[in-house]
Amino acid sequence: MTDKGLKVTDLAIERGGRRVVDGVSLSVAPGEIYALLGGNGTGKSTTLFAILGLLSRAGGEIAVVGRDPARDPDAVRREAAYLPENVALYDHLSAVENVRYFLGLAGEARTLAELDHAFDAVKLAPAARTRRVGGFSKGMRQKTAIALALLRRTPVLLLDEPTSGLDPAAARDFHDLLLDLRQRQVAILMVTHDLFGAADTADRIGVLRGGRIAQEWAAAAQGPRFDVQVLHQSYSGLAAA
Repeated sequence: MTDKGLKVTDLAIERGGRRVVDGVSLSVAPGEIYALLGGNGTGKSTTLFAILGLLSRAGGEIAVVGRDPARDPDAVRREAAYLPENVALYDHLSAVENVRYFLGLAGEARTLAELDHAFDAVKLAPAARTRRVGGFSKGMRQKTAIALALLRRTPVLLLDEPTSGLDPAAARDFHDLLLDLRQRQVAILMVTHDLFGAADTADRIGVLRGGRIAQEWAAAAQGPRFDVQVLHQSYSGLAAA
């Protein structure tokens, strides 16, 4: 996979004189969801920042739809949408106004019908779309940000703890949306602590420990996608080691 999806090979990143990522390799094809798990300080978010070209790397290679963020970070950010744990929106603007503003910054324009279609897809109620987002719950803010990602039509989506702080119903809606994006052939890399949510949605799950992927599982083609008990025991053991 050289010109589609996401590929990270032997990634190494040093911060404060310490190597926080030390040989991470993973790939995410179009129409695939990869869940990257690990405790605090294991390098999950650092890996995302390097993919976006926000951190320099000490070694390894990154290709986002064939583009290297170290050489062409602007092109990479056009190809990859990023959803942080705490979505940054303008509280004094409505959901529609926020989306239109950020699309304008990206040099893209969409019709009102296209905006409504995206908001319908993320299940943001019509009455909420013209309200100021300052009064939104975290789930509603996430839905607004995902609607923006849909409208940008990027082939790669990077998610940092997307279900943190969401109630169970909002988390289910979010996972349903990820499955819809997978059907649209988006390559999705999701950093998360939510093992059970990952097991419900991901095609592959990797666990970071000591700055590298200590173990990886692939979903079964038939029957239960993952043995959740085995995942839980393995993940708990790796996190405690």
